[in-house]
Amino acid sequence: MYKKFLTVLLFVLIANYSYSAGGGGGGEEDKTKPVSQYEIAVKMIKKAKKLEKKNKIDKAQKRYKKAIGHLLKHNKKFPADPNTLNYLGFAHRKVGDYKNAEIYYSMGLEIDPKHVGINEYMGELFVVTNRLDKAKERLAVLQDCNCKEYDELKLVIEGKKESKY
Repeated sequence: MYKKFLTVLLFVLIANYSYSAGGGGGGEEDKTKPVSQYEIAVKMIKKAKKLEKKNKIDKAQKRYKKAIGHLLKHNKKFPADPNTLNYLGFAHRKVGDYKNAEIYYSMGLEIDPKHVGINEYMGELFVVTNRLDKAKERLAVLQDCNCKEYDELKLVIEGKKESKY
């Protein structure tokens, strides 16, 4: 009887350990490990921004391009997510592909016209492409949001802060 109990206990402990060490245990590691294509892309974009600040533009560009690939895969699986479309627009803008950036921003705004990030970034795109009137339209959408994105875009429009692309 005692042997049976120990055998069952050992089996339960091993099974539990295997489960938590695998992919579904919810341990500390799971919180930092990217799970989806979207999360991988967001991490790449954040790293690219840091590289830009260090003036490592070529490395940043490579990260943005890789992020686009991950975001496209995510968008194919989960279409019509304004956050994915926002990052697709952002990454395209950062690599100088303004046409596709505008397409993705526009698609995101069709789904969520008040999306704070898209409105700010699209406004910055309009500044870079010399369409100040359209940038001011994006600023007007953000006017009541009481958010940093409004302030950021306003500074870019006023020429007090440079939009890098």
